[in-house]
Amino acid sequence: MPPPLTLYIHIPWCVQKCLYCDFNSYTKPNLIPETRFINALLQDLEQDLALATTSQILTSIFIGGGTPSLLSGDGIWRLLTGIQALLPYNNSTEITLEANPGTADSERFLAYKTSGVNRLSLGIQSFDSKQLRTLGRIHSHAEIYQAYVHAKEAGLSNVNLDLMFGLPGQTPRSAVLDLVQAVELRPEHISWYQLTIEPNTPLYQKVGSLSLPEETIMLAIQRQGQYYLASQGFKQYEVSAYAYGTYRCFHNLNYWQFGDYIGIGPGAHGKFMDLDGNVRRIAKLSNPWDYLTRLENNLSVTKSQILSDQDIFIEFLFNALRLKEGFSLGLFEARTGLSKDYLVTKLLPVQSRGLVSLDGEQVQATSKGYQLLNQLLLILL
Repeated sequence: MPPPLTLYIHIPWCVQKCLYCDFNSYTKPNLIPETRFINALLQDLEQDLALATTSQILTSIFIGGGTPSLLSGDGIWRLLTGIQALLPYNNSTEITLEANPGTADSERFLAYKTSGVNRLSLGIQSFDSKQLRTLGRIHSHAEIYQAYVHAKEAGLSNVNLDLMFGLPGQTPRSAVLDLVQAVELRPEHISWYQLTIEPNTPLYQKVGSLSLPEETIMLAIQRQGQYYLASQGFKQYEVSAYAYGTYRCFHNLNYWQFGDYIGIGPGAHGKFMDLDGNVRRIAKLSNPWDYLTRLENNLSVTKSQILSDQDIFIEFLFNALRLKEGFSLGLFEARTGLSKDYLVTKLLPVQSRGLVSLDGEQVQATSKGYQLLNQLLLILL
């Protein structure tokens, strides 16, 4: 059977680019009319479908960015309707839209819900007003609460809150306070991940003047934050993902379990089995104006490569070992086409160091291995 299939849609527009952001995003959305851009996205999808083996129904759709909540409700409806005509999905398909609290209102959220969106991911980053200014976020502390209320009033019953830790000057107490305020809203999911300051971002130019937490402080933040979330019923199932009850993110699980995914939009990436049975990695042209022009002239916006067995092995482990519960040898064989005996042989060096356990058919990073995940992967690969 083919692996599950998901769809990622990249919306590159933002009101203002955050100071830490190195994503493919741009601050002038009005230069390209919404209708033209949505038509280009659908044409992009058609080009991928000419390459991919797509007999299965979409498991999930994720509309990310950028700031997808800059699109109108009508725009999201036309986008999802166009996708349905090309690649079927049903009422059980998880459809996530990322939103910035600074671009949120109840009418817009209601339109998204009516269009088929059933999961919202709010980019909070922090509840601390000073930290929001440091990060260059456009929303305020008060707008976080307003956006969450608007989402629930619109009937969106599955909401994720995105939060960062390791912020300048942050202590374990202030980091956990962010989590306390998030949990008080009772979201269904929390993504809690460390701030990474990438080169060529405005924040990187200031890194020397930023009082970033030292490693011992960072470890204390992680331990105390994880303990608090667990005490509130949020189960960690991946490095940065915490679900309340059964509200795991199916879309991200498919990445981590090495499923197939199509990526459309400027700079989007995909990985799927092609019509010849090869595993193919896809990357789209990143400049949105060039992307639009080429598609309107029926030209390709895609670069692709066929993955070697070594590439497949590396990518599977890089993703699957992020899962708290690990993965089965059967899943490894099914998703990679490689022998589980080959994997077991490769695991011996990290098993001997106490970084990975193999219990019957289940492979899992130990507590020590989970804390040293990057080193574990380097040893394996």
